[in-house]
Amino acid sequence: MLIACVAYQDGRKLGGITVEQISDYAQKPECFVWVALKDPEASEMEAMKDEFGLHELAVEDVRAHHQWPKIEEYGESLFAVMHTVELQSDGSLLFGEVDVFVGENYVLSVRMRTLRDFKKVRERCENEPPLLRQGSAFVLYALMDEIVDSYFTVLESITAELEELEDRIFKTQEHNDAREIVEELYRLKRRLVVLRHHIGPLLEGVGKLTGGRVPRICQGMTAYFKDVYFHLERIVSAIEGRREMVITAVQVNLGMIALAETEITKRLGTYPALLAVPTMIAGIYGMNFEHMPELHSQYGFPTVIAAIIAIFTLLFRWFRKVKWI
Repeated sequence: MLIACVAYQDGRKLGGITVEQISDYAQKPECFVWVALKDPEASEMEAMKDEFGLHELAVEDVRAHHQWPKIEEYGESLFAVMHTVELQSDGSLLFGEVDVFVGENYVLSVRMRTLRDFKKVRERCENEPPLLRQGSAFVLYALMDEIVDSYFTVLESITAELEELEDRIFKTQEHNDAREIVEELYRLKRRLVVLRHHIGPLLEGVGKLTGGRVPRICQGMTAYFKDVYFHLERIVSAIEGRREMVITAVQVNLGMIALAETEITKRLGTYPALLAVPTMIAGIYGMNFEHMPELHSQYGFPTVIAAIIAIFTLLFRWFRKVKWI
């Protein structure tokens, strides 16, 4: 579906045009055309291929969908694949794809399986005429910068969820809660792994635009692409850091579970210990030997009972003191 088809010249917007007028405007000096498509039909991509002379392999990548992030050079043009990440209300991640064809006099952006649009990107470009004079390379940077910056929002949400789970680790008292925390931590770790797979490959692609043999189209925008590269580095490093935090949190939670079980075992063990002395004394006097002086003593029974109570009380106070009960 065609979203927009706009012509720009010398850093300013000329206005919307039809697909049939693309060739006329693309041939004008210091002019380029920005076409935006959403979930295009095969016929639409074929028309764009003929209009801009797109490379067959790049067009096949768009048709195939589900391409990993990358930036490839085809002659004097570039083909970039970027993934969008959107946080759903249930905490799951929705991954979309944005394919961008960049030539000397055109930009073709194709977004698929994503709910977001890039109206703000277009407004930003149109509000910065000095940079828009750089042509299609600036549009590629603006799209890339918007997508990469959106990763920070998703990462902040995951970080907040991780911090909440860490707090719950030290507050929970129930075994079932601890098991639930482990499951949530594992789901969080899986999300981070998937997020890393959708973001990481773009780092290598953007690196092609920041040093070495920079494509001619992007030579005036190297500093801007370096800024995107540094942001991506921070994001990838942060994802790895959060993964390590999740692993540590799982280990701490399992340690807390083991500690709680040890505490329960210890507490349960104190009650047999309290009963051990009375049981031992009763066992001794229950043997009924003939020659046991205490059996014939007038104060034997109350003395033994008093001894049992005294020992029981001392043990009980000591266990309370060391917080075993």
